[in-house]
Amino acid sequence: MPLVSVTRLRIRHWWYVPAFTWQSLRSARQAARSPGNLAVRLRRDPHRTYWTMTAWTDEAAMRAFMVAGAHGAVMKRLLTWSDEAALVHWTQDVQGLPAWEEAHQRLAREGRRSKVLHPSPAHDAFEIAPPRPGRRGELTIK
Repeated sequence: MPLVSVTRLRIRHWWYVPAFTWQSLRSARQAARSPGNLAVRLRRDPHRTYWTMTAWTDEAAMRAFMVAGAHGAVMKRLLTWSDEAALVHWTQDVQGLPAWEEAHQRLAREGRRSKVLHPSPAHDAFEIAPPRPGRRGELTIK
């Protein structure tokens, strides 16, 4: 049964966006090459909001990726760059990644906030705007 991991970040100011974009693409490539990775999908939404969705063979593979390489290094910067951050993990019976709508529902229902140094009111209230409809701003790497 694959493990699905979803994150949602809102970058608090536009001047962090170029560095964040570069680091998120490096992290996505790292994920796609990591042992145990099954799929990687990224999404850019309005208001400097970014989603990731990955599928893994198991939690150990996902956690090994999380702390290594480009992703491990950029996680510290996200404390400053983000004013909203949340994540959720679950196992599913089917292969492949779910729709973004399901990812949003799971994040809102079962997810948790990540630590940020400058939380927005939405972060504090755990209010998660749904991803916009359509495939615009979406990138599937694997």
